[in-house]
Amino acid sequence: MTNDIPTTARRVLAPEYGGPDVLRLVDEEVVQPGPGQVMIAVRAAGVNPADYKGFSGQRSSDPAALPIKPGYEVAGVVVALGADTELASGGGAVGDEVVAFRVAGGYASVVTVPAKDVFAKPAPLDFPAAANLLLVAATAADMLRVVDVEEGQTILVHGASGAVGVSVLQLARERGIRAVGTASERNFQTVRRFGGEPIAYGAGLQQRAADAAPEGYAAALDCVGTDEAVDVSLALVSKDRLVTIAAFGRAQAEGFEVVGGGMPESAAFRDRARPELLALAAEGRLEVPVARTYPLEKAAEALTFLSEGHPGGKLALIP
Repeated sequence: MTNDIPTTARRVLAPEYGGPDVLRLVDEEVVQPGPGQVMIAVRAAGVNPADYKGFSGQRSSDPAALPIKPGYEVAGVVVALGADTELASGGGAVGDEVVAFRVAGGYASVVTVPAKDVFAKPAPLDFPAAANLLLVAATAADMLRVVDVEEGQTILVHGASGAVGVSVLQLARERGIRAVGTASERNFQTVRRFGGEPIAYGAGLQQRAADAAPEGYAAALDCVGTDEAVDVSLALVSKDRLVTIAAFGRAQAEGFEVVGGGMPESAAFRDRARPELLALAAEGRLEVPVARTYPLEKAAEALTFLSEGHPGGKLALIP
């Protein structure tokens, strides 16, 4: 460690529960890294719906948990390591370009995080893309784990042009799985680019989906949570072949699978999946389309845009 190690950082936090307007930018003392910890100068922080859920009160409104510090994934440069500490990917030195996931408080200019969650950044990805790789890719891998589809089979992916959908398409392509994906017509090219076969959602979706796969579907993966997605899926596959990341109420009522980062089995799997996903990205076989970047102080604006739906790619905060 050197005398150039930062002692303060800019951080976005929520001092109360509410919408994006509650977020505040503050100066905060940086925790110096001890054994098993890494300090990272953040070059980009990933922006995800899960970030908003943490401070919106959707999960909890416990006053004791305040302030909430959003941000589960970052990409940046190592500025210090604790004694006898290696990155999860091995080695590690000041100046290394890295990604970190799953961490807490990523909306910051500097973070100190467990070394077990820090990996070498895949070279083909710039910092905004790398900061948005692992949450959506691990979610996609988790969905495919649940349905356990084999090479040569066909899946139906609802919301195929969205962030998780794009990762599902790429992972399916890697495994030789055919993917039919719902999207608006303006996003058909995105679905094709990442290996899927697009069909339009809306009236008549069930028939279009059936026509696209006369052999039938091995599974349906719901990345949007709409009643249309669930209804069409249940008309085409049995409930044990449907997995969702969004239709929580219907899943509970009707007995199909939900996966989420807060569920112990999903969390453990997603942690195990990180090295493989990073390797695919390092080989240029797993991409992350980024739609916009925002300065760190515009975090509320970024989350508001994300909440409006159809951002056209991932968003990143740049300290």
